[in-house]
Amino acid sequence: MTDPQLWLSVLEIGSFFGLIALAYQLTLIGAGFFNFAIGPYAMAAALGASWLTIQVKIPVALSLLLGLVIAVAASALTELLVVRQVQKRSGRGELPALVAVTAVLFIVQQGAGAIFGRPALPGQVLVSFGPWKIGGAYLSGPAAVLIVSTALIFLAVSLWMRYSRTGRLLRAVGDNRSAAALLGLPVGRIRLIAFVLAGLIAGAAGLLYAPKTGVAFTSGLAWTLVGFLALVIGGTGRTWAPLVGGLLLGAIQVFAPFYFGSMGPTTVVLLIALLFFAFRPQGLFSTRVRL
Repeated sequence: MTDPQLWLSVLEIGSFFGLIALAYQLTLIGAGFFNFAIGPYAMAAALGASWLTIQVKIPVALSLLLGLVIAVAASALTELLVVRQVQKRSGRGELPALVAVTAVLFIVQQGAGAIFGRPALPGQVLVSFGPWKIGGAYLSGPAAVLIVSTALIFLAVSLWMRYSRTGRLLRAVGDNRSAAALLGLPVGRIRLIAFVLAGLIAGAAGLLYAPKTGVAFTSGLAWTLVGFLALVIGGTGRTWAPLVGGLLLGAIQVFAPFYFGSMGPTTVVLLIALLFFAFRPQGLFSTRVRL
């Protein structure tokens, strides 16, 4: 555990997990809803960008931009055509919408496989630079971009949530949708903004992480699970709580094999998830309510 290269890997993997968890958090706060299709949005963005670059020969910058468009469009359509319609017909019930969005997860996954192909593709890098030697470790260019971008995204979202009118409205709608509607707040528009931002962050996460591992149409389900677990561990009480959960989950992924073998990460992650569900379902950081 003293190897600095391993700790850089924790930062890199944890940053990705944190971004996926942040996308979850935005839909949860703004719409009161767990969007389990977050992972497939990230996968579709990364796989689409790689396919457009490799197969269609589109410039990398344009491919990355179109990848973000794919993720944002998929997220917005999920809210407009699936979640909103199902909740409207089921009396705003959460279970039917959760079942419907789970179906969206597999639709996006299989659709990406049908359109972009089933073989894994390498992630695309806009500009190649690095690596740099930091102490006894080497930091690659894509890893540096991922870590720095994650810090900037969390900072921007935190400031937006705290100081912008839209960010405050998003929190108000998430706290009590019925009361917000009675006060005349634009509930539907705020929910859509939450889904659009979640899709944008998920797409960025997939594009930033794909150069490390590559991407396949099956990647979305695994990314959905780790993002959800990172949110469960970190909680939703602070904007940066998902990043803490992601980094802890990244540390487990990196260090568990040294102590428990190849099955270690899965076993330890599931055990920790069970402990949090049983004893601290609100996560490490929960919202404090003063009476």
